[in-house]
Amino acid sequence: MAWWFALLSFATVALVVGALVRPLGDYLAWVYTSKKDWRVERGAYRLLGVDSRSEQTWQAYLRSVLLFSLVGLLLLYGMQRLQPLLPQALGLPAPSEHLAFNTAASFVGNTNWQSYAPESTLGYAVQMAGLAVQNFTSAAVGMAVAIALVRGLAARRSGTIGNFWVDLVRGLVRVLLPIAFVAALVLLVGGVIQNFAGFTEVRTLAGATQSIPGGPVASQEAIKLLGTNGGGFFNANSAHPFENPTGWTNLFEIVLMLMIPFALTRTFGRMVGETRQGNAVLAVMALLFTASFAILLMLEAGGNGPAPQLAGGAMEGKEQRFGIIGSTLFATTSTGTSTGAVNSMHDSYTALGGMLPMLNMMLGEVSPGGVGSGLYGILVLAIIAVFVAGLLIGRTPEYLGKKIGPREIKLASLYILISPTLVLAGTALSFAIPGVRDSVTGTSILNHGVHGTSEVLYAFTSAANNNGSAFAGLTASTPWLDWALGTAILLGRFIPIALVLALAGSFAAQDRIPATAGTLPTHRPLFVGMLASVTVLVTALTFFPVLTLGPLAEGLR
Repeated sequence: MAWWFALLSFATVALVVGALVRPLGDYLAWVYTSKKDWRVERGAYRLLGVDSRSEQTWQAYLRSVLLFSLVGLLLLYGMQRLQPLLPQALGLPAPSEHLAFNTAASFVGNTNWQSYAPESTLGYAVQMAGLAVQNFTSAAVGMAVAIALVRGLAARRSGTIGNFWVDLVRGLVRVLLPIAFVAALVLLVGGVIQNFAGFTEVRTLAGATQSIPGGPVASQEAIKLLGTNGGGFFNANSAHPFENPTGWTNLFEIVLMLMIPFALTRTFGRMVGETRQGNAVLAVMALLFTASFAILLMLEAGGNGPAPQLAGGAMEGKEQRFGIIGSTLFATTSTGTSTGAVNSMHDSYTALGGMLPMLNMMLGEVSPGGVGSGLYGILVLAIIAVFVAGLLIGRTPEYLGKKIGPREIKLASLYILISPTLVLAGTALSFAIPGVRDSVTGTSILNHGVHGTSEVLYAFTSAANNNGSAFAGLTASTPWLDWALGTAILLGRFIPIALVLALAGSFAAQDRIPATAGTLPTHRPLFVGMLASVTVLVTALTFFPVLTLGPLAEGLR
């Protein structure tokens, strides 16, 4: 019966998301190719001093991305440090320097890693004018970068890849704001709260007094999921009944996380003039997502050990109203999309079950990945796959009529090396530096031994891949982890963006060459299998040794 319910839940999500792919993907393609500006957009361009008809080189596009993100970083950091002076601060003090840096880097980097309990750390002004605003803008930046790469693949002998400010404003005004508004109303109907009640003192059944926090939750919850951000209004995130009250809201939130990343594959196909190419990318994303969910559900429902078996499954750390199926489907979605939201505690999963969310992030989060970042991530892997295929058949590799030469393969190779370098270096330094090691093992790690290694490995994997979820057993609000994870977030976000934009510029400068008998078709099942294999093998070869020191060692002993 449980497997039938799992199949029904999965099929419901698949049908809804599948029904949205075509109309939403076509709409996104229109948004980023339309020649007409809306009135509100023209006002934004005048305020920014931008000519919406001018286009940028990839270098100028990158400078705009970095400048915009730097301003957001400084503003959010300043708001936190000045919190006591802001309205609706709820009497809360300013976060420390290292915590404010970590939080600012996290939300600007579309990661939303939270080293703090939000409801007792940040007031409404910072939550709404700081965090929620960055939820919108960081998602819009990700979409803009993905569209720039698609333009580069579609262009012919062009020195430009679009205009970042136009892509940013359109992503906000035409996509994220209207969809998030509707989603917030749906969540309100489902029981998610939206108020300015502050803290309410109530008497419990046992006669004790408890302080219940309120807040403008539904508005932040909608964009946290739609923009694949993940930061919760409450410390329990989407396990909190004020954020995710029922089983149907749980499925709705899963759909919100998946809809734009999957729809962007259709946008890609439309913009390059061949929807079959988008379908092939969509198939790879769906294949990886389905496999991850099936394996995680099997591991958690089977449950290693007598306690899970007697309980009928590994229910520790999971909400009864979601059960194992609702929890594993949400975990697969949030770690596969770079959302980082959680409705169960991944630290409490079985050893091998806890490895699956980690692997989803180690894949580069391309199943289906974050808003924008999933598409450009899997396109980089497609370039690697085509290059490998070209070596096997002895021909110059091509993708969508663009040659993949030394420059392109170097940029793609650097892209896939960034995340492993940050993850492995951060984890190693946490245990190698004497003073840092004492802090990590004595303060941060809850469970020592191999599980403690998994907690630290998960944290740096989440940060470097801009996910934001945590193993929950790690106390991360220490100077070392705040500075180290914040730095990993910024490097893991903006170095890949720079490489992707350089790729976009390189492809845009080329002319499209006609296909020949030796051209590898990149829309057929053979290429779908090859791309999926390259994605998994790149991850396995890079991370397998360190996994043997953590979750594999714990699960197989």
